[in-house]
Amino acid sequence: MTQRPATWALIPVKARGAGKSRLAAALDPEERARLVDAMLAHVVLAAEGAVSRTLLLGPERGACALERVEDAGGGLNAALDAAFAALCGRSDAPARLVVLAADLPQVSVQDIARLARLPAGTLGIAPDRHGTGTNALSLPLPEAAGFRFHYGVHSAARHREVAESLGLNAVTITGPGLEKDIDEPADLADAQHMFSLVT
Repeated sequence: MTQRPATWALIPVKARGAGKSRLAAALDPEERARLVDAMLAHVVLAAEGAVSRTLLLGPERGACALERVEDAGGGLNAALDAAFAALCGRSDAPARLVVLAADLPQVSVQDIARLARLPAGTLGIAPDRHGTGTNALSLPLPEAAGFRFHYGVHSAARHREVAESLGLNAVTITGPGLEKDIDEPADLADAQHMFSLVT
């Protein structure tokens, strides 16, 4: 039996207590930290059911005893560019890397499997609920080795442009689990099952 090419997941994380400042009107700092921890644990569990290896990009995060890639600094895009280049250069580099946001409380194993099982040479983009941001990317290797990250305003369109500049077929992968990230207080309804929230 031919062994299936390896697919890895990479999840960028911040230090505990950092980030999600836009939720401050609805949650105090400890509630925000607990929510971030719960969402990360959920995303990791879903990823581990769909890929062969899961890594964190950023600082050590307590209960998540996963292999880590150091954050090279310079912001999210620079850190991802450096981490991606390092992973591409490894002798055991995967055939595909799925980059996942850590704040997807409804993402499922099946959602991530859809990203993991894309054909060779096809790059997948999972946009946010607004259709403009990027909540996940599925990068085929070595074809996407020159990819550069553009998280921020209109990142989904910018990531598609980068894929096309590399001659890659870029497909959009949608679904509630991939679309529903948690950024604003209005989004918290999608994370109610994580723990008791007062919104």
